[in-house]
Amino acid sequence: MSAQEEVPQLLTSQDEEGFRTRWQEIQNRFVDAPREAVHEADGLVADVMQTLATTFSQHKQELEGQWSQGGEADTENLRMALRKYRSFFNRLLSS
Repeated sequence: MSAQEEVPQLLTSQDEEGFRTRWQEIQNRFVDAPREAVHEADGLVADVMQTLATTFSQHKQELEGQWSQGGEADTENLRMALRKYRSFFNRLLSS
């Protein structure tokens, strides 16, 4: 990935901090309530995945909105869209 390539943000810093705080709280409760902690961890992971899906959907709508304003997407716009998808793809697989 080049230095000029735009890297879409998958989570806001506020979302990430909130998820990390929830994770720490879940881990802290495990000793006293392991079953509940695992149940809460499942919910947290589902929330993170839903947030990522929402973020991806918003980025997709932005791309489609750009194309709908200008009619046909030229090769450069398509190349930039593919780079954004590649960035999403690589970041998701590296997690």
